[in-house]
Amino acid sequence: MILNRTVFLLGSALLLLIAGPPSAWATDDVRGQQLYALCAQCHGANGGGNEVYLAPAIAGMDQWYIEGQLKMFRSGARGTHPEDVGGMRMHPMSRWLKQDEDITAVAGYVSNMQATRPSPTLAGGNAEIGKTYYQTCASCHGPDGLGNEAMNAPSLANASDWYLVSALQKYKAGIRGSNPANANATVMRGMSNLLPNQQAIVDVVTYIDTLNDQDSGRFDSEDEPNG
Repeated sequence: MILNRTVFLLGSALLLLIAGPPSAWATDDVRGQQLYALCAQCHGANGGGNEVYLAPAIAGMDQWYIEGQLKMFRSGARGTHPEDVGGMRMHPMSRWLKQDEDITAVAGYVSNMQATRPSPTLAGGNAEIGKTYYQTCASCHGPDGLGNEAMNAPSLANASDWYLVSALQKYKAGIRGSNPANANATVMRGMSNLLPNQQAIVDVVTYIDTLNDQDSGRFDSEDEPNG
């Protein structure tokens, strides 16, 4: 039922995009906003994500990373493994972005959205142990989790914790990182194997959640996270 509703909403959004007046595409910002109507069906109008749709928080993510991942999805270098349900949803969605200019426009719009602070969902993690595991991650993602474009390492500090756990599980299982066309994912697959078990994954993501508290100024001005 949820999948059928999602398909219907996505189809409606696509019709709106196709039928929109040419004047609505006057600037990249307006064009990006129009294109984001498709993304919003799962990621939310504020980009805060929705675990039910396997859609992580994306508001405020670095534009370079969004562009790169959308191109990976569009080419099939990501999102084609049969066990990657979330990725297989993104693959056909990304193909509606026919031109690189479309990807640039929507990525720019998302990166300029006010970053949300997802509510923690994990239980049973040990942040102190996770901090030890994170030292390896910090060499690319930075000690503050804000990422490093030169290392092709995205920000982790405002990511959905459930999504990080899922991503690490997929890397360890080879669901992500097995396609040689996606070199960064191949590197992450190797790094994920330094986490010996599920508890280690939960511990390191629990620690990453604490980076949100250290960098709360990046988020919106509301007292509570938007989740």
